[in-house]
Parts: sequence; C-alpha cells; structure tokens
Amino acid sequence: MRGTKIPLVLYVKSMISKDLVRDIVLSSIAETAIFVVDVKVDNAGRIFVEVDKPEGITIEECVKISRAIESGLNREAEDFELEVSSPGLTEPFKVMEQYLKNCGRQVDVVKRDGQKLGGLLQHADEEGIVLETKAKVKEAGQKRPKTVMQTVAIKFSDIKTTKCKI
Repeated sequence: MRGTKIPLVLYVKSMISKDLVRDIVLSSIAETAIFVVDVKVDNAGRIFVEVDKPEGITIEECVKISRAIESGLNREAEDFELEVSSPGLTEPFKVMEQYLKNCGRQVDVVKRDGQKLGGLLQHADEEGIVLETKAKVKEAGQKRPKTVMQTVAIKFSDIKTTKCKI
C-alpha cells in the first residue's frame, strides 16, 4: 500500500446567506407596510424569518413571502427548511418599527442597569422612547405616598429589552 494515494473528497455544504434571504424578503415586501423583524440562517440549513406590519401580519402574507424565498433559492443546490412568521407576543422588540407599532400600548422595559419599568409607550424615535409610568411620591406632611403619573425618556442605548405587556 506504500505509495498509494487515496483521494480525499470533501463535501462542503453550501451555506445560504442571511443577506441573500433578507434581500429576497425585502424585494417581496417592497411597497407594502410589512417590515422585517429578524432573519436567521443556521448551519443545519434552517431559515427563520420574522415579519410584521402595523396592523399585524396575516398567514396569507407569510405564505407569499415564503414562496418568494423558495423561488429565490435553488432547491437543487441547497437543502433548507423555511419558517416565516410574525414575532411572538412575548418576544423582545428587535427593530424600531416594533416600537412605533406598539405606541399607545403597555410595555415592560428592562434597562441595562437592571432597572425594570412598566408603562404606556407614548413615543419612539431614533433616540429612544417615552414611557408614561406610575410612581409613588411622598409629599411633605403626608403619611402615605401618593401615586402620580410620570413621563420618562429612555435612550435606546440604555435599554436591554422591551416587551409588550399581555
């Protein structure tokens, strides 16, 4: 066997790019109110796409996006599993559009310093959010604290997670 060369064959599974999937989704939702929340592609060929829109995404819209992705990828060259859905109600917000969609709703915010706040999401912009919260304030001469409404501005850089209250 000395001197015999044994060919080494490597099978490399081509990887579907997250950017490619995102581009396909973006082109399929152009000129609609639908926005991309997240795109994940794992090493096992599973593709997870989360999409939403201000009034809520429908199953039919998810199916349409799924078909667009499937037609944009080559099943002959790639073996993949695909899931297109809306983000879960209990999942933290990932994109600005989710904050805008949920203005006027009750949310729970966990700040990076560990402080937890709950309240009405009043406003969101590129800087951060404005939350209307209840606070207990003890006024001079009073034995018990009084509950008052406060408006709190929080920068996105200070926010760890934000979730809708259910």
